[in-house]
Amino acid sequence: MSGGVACAQEATFSPPFDFPMIFSGNFGEIRANHFHGGLDFKTGGTIGKPVRALAEGYISRIRVTHGSGYVLDVTYANGYKTINRHLSAFVGDVARRVEDLQYEKETWEVEIVPEPGEYAVKAGQVIALSGNTGYSFGPHLHLDVFEAETDDYVDPMAFFKKQVKDNVAPRAEGIMLFPQPGRGVVDGTSERRAFPLHPKQPITAWGTVGAGIRAYDYMDGASNRYGVHTVVLEVDSVEVFRSVVDRFSEEENRMINSWTYGQYMKSFIEPGNTLRMLHVSNGNRGLIDINEERPYHFSYTLKDAFGNTSKVSFTVQGKRMEIPPVEYREKYVFRWNKVNYVQEPGLSLVVPRGMLYNDAYLNYAVRADSGDVAFTYQLNDTRIPLHGRCELRIGLRHSPVEDMTKYYVAGVDARGRKYSVGGKYEDGFMKTTIRELGTYTVGIDTVPPTVTPLNPKQWGATKRIVFKAKDEETGISTYRGTIDGKYVLFGKPNSISGNLVYEIDSKRVERGRHVVEITVTDGCGNRTTKRVPFVW
Repeated sequence: MSGGVACAQEATFSPPFDFPMIFSGNFGEIRANHFHGGLDFKTGGTIGKPVRALAEGYISRIRVTHGSGYVLDVTYANGYKTINRHLSAFVGDVARRVEDLQYEKETWEVEIVPEPGEYAVKAGQVIALSGNTGYSFGPHLHLDVFEAETDDYVDPMAFFKKQVKDNVAPRAEGIMLFPQPGRGVVDGTSERRAFPLHPKQPITAWGTVGAGIRAYDYMDGASNRYGVHTVVLEVDSVEVFRSVVDRFSEEENRMINSWTYGQYMKSFIEPGNTLRMLHVSNGNRGLIDINEERPYHFSYTLKDAFGNTSKVSFTVQGKRMEIPPVEYREKYVFRWNKVNYVQEPGLSLVVPRGMLYNDAYLNYAVRADSGDVAFTYQLNDTRIPLHGRCELRIGLRHSPVEDMTKYYVAGVDARGRKYSVGGKYEDGFMKTTIRELGTYTVGIDTVPPTVTPLNPKQWGATKRIVFKAKDEETGISTYRGTIDGKYVLFGKPNSISGNLVYEIDSKRVERGRHVVEITVTDGCGNRTTKRVPFVW
């Protein structure tokens, strides 16, 4: 690791833009199932700003995806690689090559891996235009920086500190205590408890307890809130835990589910969590043993990448209380360091070792509704995230629809709504993979997507043909458009709006009267075709 740190100090990058840098997101922010991998640069609320190469290197990958929109990877000679996401356009030969491939493959999503010397770049060279494509809530540039030697995501802020002003320290918003099941209580309960920074009543606890904090960082000149670079917890003036959000690997990404609870960062490490940015120094994974009837003084230090620091302190009063044992059924206890499985009539699930961060006491239940094609299996009443995909099989009780491609495995949320987790039929079972222990059943989707033309009278004037495609059950899987029977490149430029858009290209479509046809297919193969005449 030390070689990488030295390399970071020696390497220099010029900024991606020629205007002052303000950020809408920083490295390592808490996101759903992952850390935010880079920096989000604001672009003044507009798209089309020239994005520049940071140093000498070459373009190593070119992609168009529904997730990140137009994406450009650059490998630099200084030992780092970057990914530029949510671009509005490529430039020069790259733009032409991508469009040619999209038409050749008849698909919006494409990938090109050029030869290393094919598209050389120099610092300051314009390599793309900024945008708002993919899963993007507004115009910005997302920049990931990787250390080439390890493939770790690293904090890009280290390269731009000289150009950025930040005198604002992180601020805490709340604390949380996590009594360990069967080993601790807080205010007489085994449940986790959230507290304000200055509790009106004294907090009491007994046994083994973990702490957590909800806090955000802030910067000059922006109203956004960011993730906190360094969190240190001391108990009675002795450090027990430290998190330093400076690097992580793709393999560690989902471990955010173990380190955080909602927006709270835990100051202890669950046994199956190997996230390198977490450090404990008390021999107890950062957990605190409250075994004396006295005040325990907790103190947090929060620090950002620029050294701005704030502190938060609170007291937990040790008070002898009864610690209730965990009530569980041995059959439904999943151990974090073992292979676990559930084998029930109509259900099988295998959870390999390394998938759980902690022991899970499953609240397993089965619900039967006479009209359902399968039982509803509650593996647990709250979702327990898994580190990777695990195979789940659910048996069909009856098959009212003959076409087995119309069946899918459905997750069921807390409100009872179904969402598709895919799956294929095999020997009386629906088979899929899941990434959390929740509630699952089988659904049938025979309803095709709805496809609506948006403002067709304006298409000629705007040179943009736009359709809204929606599917309530299994989601949009594929789409294909033609004009007068000839393929044209429809895409989904922004996945938040989800609109399917074709920018009329005068090299490919002559002026006059035309018929556009679009076919949209959902996850179970149900298909809708719309034909709309237009003039331009």
